[in-house]
Amino acid sequence: MFKSHPRYLAPIIRDFLKNRMVFVGGPRQVGKTTLCLTFLETPSIEGPAYLNWDDLSARLKIKNAELPIDEKIVCFDEIHKFKNWRSLLKGIYDVKKNRYKFLVTGSARLDHYRKGGDSLLGRYRYLRLHPLSIGELHSYDLNTTESLLKFGGFPEPFFNASERNLKLWQRERTYRIINDDIRDLERVKEISALELLADNLPARIGSPLSVKNLSNDLEAHHATVKNWLQMLDNVYLSFRISPFGSPQIRAVKKEQKLYLWDWSSVEDKGIRFENMVASQLLKYCHFLEDSEGDKMELRFLRDTDRREIDFVVVKNKKPLFAVECKTGEKHLSPHIEYFKKRTAIPRFYQVHLGPKHVEIDNKSMIIPFWRFCKDLKLP
Repeated sequence: MFKSHPRYLAPIIRDFLKNRMVFVGGPRQVGKTTLCLTFLETPSIEGPAYLNWDDLSARLKIKNAELPIDEKIVCFDEIHKFKNWRSLLKGIYDVKKNRYKFLVTGSARLDHYRKGGDSLLGRYRYLRLHPLSIGELHSYDLNTTESLLKFGGFPEPFFNASERNLKLWQRERTYRIINDDIRDLERVKEISALELLADNLPARIGSPLSVKNLSNDLEAHHATVKNWLQMLDNVYLSFRISPFGSPQIRAVKKEQKLYLWDWSSVEDKGIRFENMVASQLLKYCHFLEDSEGDKMELRFLRDTDRREIDFVVVKNKKPLFAVECKTGEKHLSPHIEYFKKRTAIPRFYQVHLGPKHVEIDNKSMIIPFWRFCKDLKLP
């Protein structure tokens, strides 16, 4: 059912490598290493051009700038775990940039862990690799949508399509994020409490996030929980979106909503669908931001009377469109009718899991999610 295609960032990486290093960030097990290996002359983790910081022999080669003579592109993986990695990489690049092209990957945010300023400014492009999506799979139908909804967009559980494998994969991934990635990058004593927080997050999806309630549930200080949430964002376990304001409505301003990079761990189907849509829209925003330089934002729309639209995509401070999620085929949400009269949002889409496709007027539409992805050419 699913044809083999290069990952959607491959053409962008190839273009950027002409005159910059390319950093590829993203969640653990999203396919960063597999993608980067395709650019190497020996596309294997056993090959000479793949240098993983977790491998002691590779670590020594990186520190000594001992690069393979017969390779043109070199991949450094997880190098951000070294405290002075930016200075080290700057030295290697400045001396050897005429001889080699460099790919740098990592499961923590390579653009976040900067110590003492960005010494690499002007030397790299940063790209964020997202889970698989309908557009990337080039399979626009309800079956693909349901498969993604059930198994998530991470390659291993999606292509295995096994519920047993999915549950085992989820447990291992969360454990390694907290016990490997965060331990390597942060000073955290209460690892068990952080694990408990991660276990609590799927139940908080889609609703306004209350750090106070989380603090009470975990019996931890407000500032501590706030810091933990940022850590989980930094290692691509979760992401948060802020509200979109408009002068003609009493929009909430401080609330945030939280979603997971792996939406398959959300039990309720409707909320899981909302999380999947959020992930697709974030992928779209990051793609335009990283490849074209536009300032992209994913927001939600909610007023003080609790009228809400799930998502608003904003480009260079102007709203492009809004999206409301419904699992079943329903009439147009009255909240869309309300907000389209009071905001400058030019287009509203109500996406769902059925076949119904109805153009309500020139500003609003009820549309299957897969067709929405196809019509907007989402990556």
